[in-house]
Amino acid sequence: MCHQPVRFVPVFERHQPASHPAIEEPQIHESAQGPRVTPAAGRTAPTPRPVPGPRPVAVPRPGRPGPVRPAPPAQRAPQATPGPVPAAPTAPSVSAAVPQIQLIPASAEGALDAAEEAVDLLLDTGRAPGDILVLTTGDPHPWAAHELSFGEAAYWALHDAEDDVFYADAAQVQRAAGRPVVVVAANGGEAGTLAGTLPVALARAGALLIVCGDAQQINSVLGAGV
Repeated sequence: MCHQPVRFVPVFERHQPASHPAIEEPQIHESAQGPRVTPAAGRTAPTPRPVPGPRPVAVPRPGRPGPVRPAPPAQRAPQATPGPVPAAPTAPSVSAAVPQIQLIPASAEGALDAAEEAVDLLLDTGRAPGDILVLTTGDPHPWAAHELSFGEAAYWALHDAEDDVFYADAAQVQRAAGRPVVVVAANGGEAGTLAGTLPVALARAGALLIVCGDAQQINSVLGAGV
């Protein structure tokens, strides 16, 4: 008579080491677990149910206008409340800018050289050549005499271009346009020429008026505060 072999299940020790407090379950042989259940061949996984979204806004049926619901308070456009009408802005009071006046004492013979030195200093300190206008009360500057030899039209075209220092006779100060810096060389001329030139030159100067000549004569025209 054949006896079925007896399978021994290992018995764990009662005292487990302190470092391994957990007791693992004994593994059962595959033959003792019974047959595995495999999923059916033609069965598909259940389709997940769609998550319901927000309900659409009710659309009235054709031919039957639906009730018009007022917008919630948060969506209503705020009504404009009457308030005080702001006054129209007033233009700020603008006072005429007074240019700075600088006096360089010089004789009638040395006034033109002093004006040339003033122009060189202005250019060295960053002034653009087109910012400077030089007026002479006596003999014209050599540059002006040279450019006038090509005609009045070409000469004043250089003035209108404002690309370079422009030299002009003081008698033509009314024709010259304003520039940031005006330099006046009192190098002679008829009596009263300087008195008629300085007020107009001061009006043409945007930021600085430099007068080279006799200090007493210049002060008598512009005032003792010059």
